[in-house]
Amino acid sequence: MPEYLAPGVYVEETSFRAKSIEGVSTSTTGFIGPTRKGPIGDTPEIITSLGDFQRIYGGLDNLTSGLNYVAHAVRNYFDNGGSRLYVSRVFLPAGGDSGLAASALVVNGATAADQARFVARFPGAAGNGRLVLRQADAPATVRSMGTAVEGTLLRVGGATPTFFVKRGAAWLDSGGTALNLAGLAPTAAPTGGADFLTLSIIAEDADGNAKNFDDLGFDRGHPRWIGHALAATPSRRIDALENLYALQAGANVTAFALRSGLFTAGDEQTVALTGGDDGIEPTQAAYEAALGPIATLEDVSIVAAPGHSALTDFQGIQGALISHCERRRAYRSSVLDTPPGQAISEARTVRSRIDSTYAALYYPWVVVANPLARPGDDSIPREITLPPSGFVCGIYARTDVDRGVFKAPANEIVRGALRFESDVNFAQQEVLNPLGVNCLRYLSGRGFRLWGARTASSDPEWKYVNVRRYFNYLEASIDRSTQWAVFEPNGERLWANVRETVEGFLYGEWRSGALLGGSPKEAFFVRCDRSTMTQNDLDNGRLVCLIGVAVVKPAEFVIFRIGQKTADARN
Repeated sequence: MPEYLAPGVYVEETSFRAKSIEGVSTSTTGFIGPTRKGPIGDTPEIITSLGDFQRIYGGLDNLTSGLNYVAHAVRNYFDNGGSRLYVSRVFLPAGGDSGLAASALVVNGATAADQARFVARFPGAAGNGRLVLRQADAPATVRSMGTAVEGTLLRVGGATPTFFVKRGAAWLDSGGTALNLAGLAPTAAPTGGADFLTLSIIAEDADGNAKNFDDLGFDRGHPRWIGHALAATPSRRIDALENLYALQAGANVTAFALRSGLFTAGDEQTVALTGGDDGIEPTQAAYEAALGPIATLEDVSIVAAPGHSALTDFQGIQGALISHCERRRAYRSSVLDTPPGQAISEARTVRSRIDSTYAALYYPWVVVANPLARPGDDSIPREITLPPSGFVCGIYARTDVDRGVFKAPANEIVRGALRFESDVNFAQQEVLNPLGVNCLRYLSGRGFRLWGARTASSDPEWKYVNVRRYFNYLEASIDRSTQWAVFEPNGERLWANVRETVEGFLYGEWRSGALLGGSPKEAFFVRCDRSTMTQNDLDNGRLVCLIGVAVVKPAEFVIFRIGQKTADARN
């Protein structure tokens, strides 16, 4: 309540309308699985294109353990209409060893303090790349030497030069002896000539991603020391995600030792890094660890682990995905794959092991053209078989944007498909569809289609994917847009405000076609009054709002009943 203590005119702002509810995004997706490089256990960065993924997580090339399912799924996701994606990397080193990052020793010494090496910032075979180092020189004069920055490296002399580093106003060699500039004119150079030395680097990983660094210094005191530009833990997040390599230099490594180690012959050197490895086949525990960073992201509403069903531990991974989505206030659904090469009976068995309204199972796998195939190279297969989850998540996102989350993500074209691993016919789908196995089918004259929209649940109330996802949308939108009501006085004014806020939101949903009914009263109701709260609720600080909605369900079976009529019939 404002205070009025002195005479005068007071102008105040007030509100005469209920607060509004903004619908949350439903198309943002989270992928979990192995990649060729990238951060592990860190908060994922949002990805909006395949190029973003390749810069941070590597290309489409195979992993050490086999096909790079996640990378191909990302490509299929964006091709099928996806626009926002998070990726959480799964990595499991052999025997608990974390030292699977590529490296190259450039300064050798008796101890670690006397050594320097280039190391890939992330473990993985993509780190087995190279660094092209070029030493650049610029003529130095007494005047320019006086204005040079701290830590600049200077070369003096011709055939057998001496090197100096600037310390304060003096130039010191490796033994600490200062360069004598007495009697030299400002425009003159030391005896034998002098040059400032800098370093440029082209860093390229095994996938062809490259990054350039220019005007680097050799000494730690230089503002652009190579160890700062190629830091193991960069201060900027963009560098932490995209920098390919880091320099690990021991405390005793000087600018002189570093220069001689980098340039053993000539002014250009190529350093090859080796030893990077993608680890072994990940387990359920590795996937659970990678789900942790995804759990912190509020805007993710679809979760998938492309390629998990090809692993030995796929049943446990499916359970981890379902448990992740069933967490309180998670508001997300999981897209599951059947294992590759399965018959109808095997797909039924996989479905029989799960029962959740927050999961949908898809069959069979999809055959696509291999983007890595090259003309004349028969060692690379022309076609590869991929899990359907990457395609399906893109279709989810495309349907949400084009029609709305209330529209069942089915009867949609599967872009990029050459064929399906199994040609599911009508009779076979009659077996799978009632069980909740969603089929991808080729329909003559209509192409390759996603032809199912059921959850993997035995509860008939939550039979359809769009119903589950639409309720996730409603619950998340109301939850996140009504936080203002917490700690407000729990009385009639607050109840009326909450009712009006929710009713306004649901009225907009009804107008958009998401709710069934010829009028708002038929489509939804909102109650927040003494009929929904007891005195015990009020005494314990609880506001209870009861909301009912008539959600639109898909016309899964379109039935036309046709009969004969006589010519003289009037009706």
